[in-house]
Amino acid sequence: MNQPLPHQMYLLCYDTEKGKIESSSALVRGQLMRAAAVADLALSGWLRDRDGKAERTTTKAPDDPFLAEVLNYLSPDRPRRWFNVVDHNWHTAEATVRDLLDSTGVITADRRRALGLFPVHDIVLPDPERGRVLRERVRGAVLGGHDPAGIAIEDAALATFALQGDVRTVFSPRERRAHREVVRAVADRVDVALPRLRKALDYSIAARRAGATS
Repeated sequence: MNQPLPHQMYLLCYDTEKGKIESSSALVRGQLMRAAAVADLALSGWLRDRDGKAERTTTKAPDDPFLAEVLNYLSPDRPRRWFNVVDHNWHTAEATVRDLLDSTGVITADRRRALGLFPVHDIVLPDPERGRVLRERVRGAVLGGHDPAGIAIEDAALATFALQGDVRTVFSPRERRAHREVVRAVADRVDVALPRLRKALDYSIAARRAGATS
């Protein structure tokens, strides 16, 4: 699937059996979109770690509008904390990715008002097989019995973020518990390739969940 990682992250949250976005990650999907974008940018060479901070490597920007938005939070002469890059504008990230997928026909997002008051979107994936193939590929990073060192780093990152965000369309709580050692090994692979990103996402998710329960 030749799509930016945040687009893939959004599609992983789609329940192809129920025909809707799953709910367990609702509170933190913005952070998941941001973290996936940061991973994409870092793996593509637009960002790098410099003394524990995210540094932009060029004044150019990628073609994808959301990747460009995330990258443009940084200037080449001002590195920022990884947490700040992940957490910045988290509240608009999901809608931005959703609208991009809608504009390209990957999904349809029909807006309506629940009870006549609250705006909601009815999301449809016209090609459910597309979502199923993506999900099984990412699940395979943890459940496929592979050596974590040989897993595509993109799949390892998506699997790790899905576990961090409790995206249950990808992994159930039982699967997470049953495969703890593999989960840890895949996360370690992500930490090597994308230093500090997983921890930044953890902090951002914790801040959101704490705010929701306070």
